[in-house]
This record gives sequence, structure tokens and C-alpha cells, in this order.
Amino acid sequence: MATSQDTIDFLVEQLAVMSDRLSTRRMFGEYCLYVDSKPTAFICDDTLFIKITPVSRQYLDESFDGQAYPGSKPYLRVPPDMWEDRDWLIAVIGATADSLAMPEPNKHNR
Repeated sequence: MATSQDTIDFLVEQLAVMSDRLSTRRMFGEYCLYVDSKPTAFICDDTLFIKITPVSRQYLDESFDGQAYPGSKPYLRVPPDMWEDRDWLIAVIGATADSLAMPEPNKHNR
């Protein structure tokens, strides 16, 4: 099941205060959420999966661990009912992105 556009629209609206830092990219029917050009989370099957970092662990413990897709590395699975808390969502996404290193430049774009 692919992620619906309504799900992406809702998450982007919830994170609107970060709009100058935020972008999404469709990938195989699912989405990657970028903050400051850093892949910070995935939205798969209408579920938000945030990268696990020491910072994101301050917001979500091991009980939220899950896989974005079969065979993926572990991510923090954020249930949709938690997306309603806009301030919390902005805090965890922003803090997680801030803790991530910039991605390596794509060797095809050098």
C-alpha cells in the first residue's frame, strides 16, 4: 500500500513552521522527508518513520522501533495519533535533523 497524498499534505502542514527547511520526495510510492537536505524520515504505508539518533531517542523509546519497509534498518515508528501534537512533531523532526551529518555529495553531481 502506497502512502496517500493526504498523509503527506497533513505532515507538511503540521511542519509548516519549518517549510523553508523541509522538502519531500516521492520514492517507489512512498516518501522521504528531508530537512536541510538531510534525509530525516520516511513515510511508508501512511506511517512516519524517523531516523534513530541519540536525540530522537530522547523523544521515543525502543517500544517505537520498527522498519520502514521489509529489510530496512530500524527506525522510530511514529503512530498517526502522535502527529496531532504539532509542537512535539516539530521538535522531534527538527532536533533529529540537526543531529544528522550532511549527506555525502552525489558522485554523479560533482
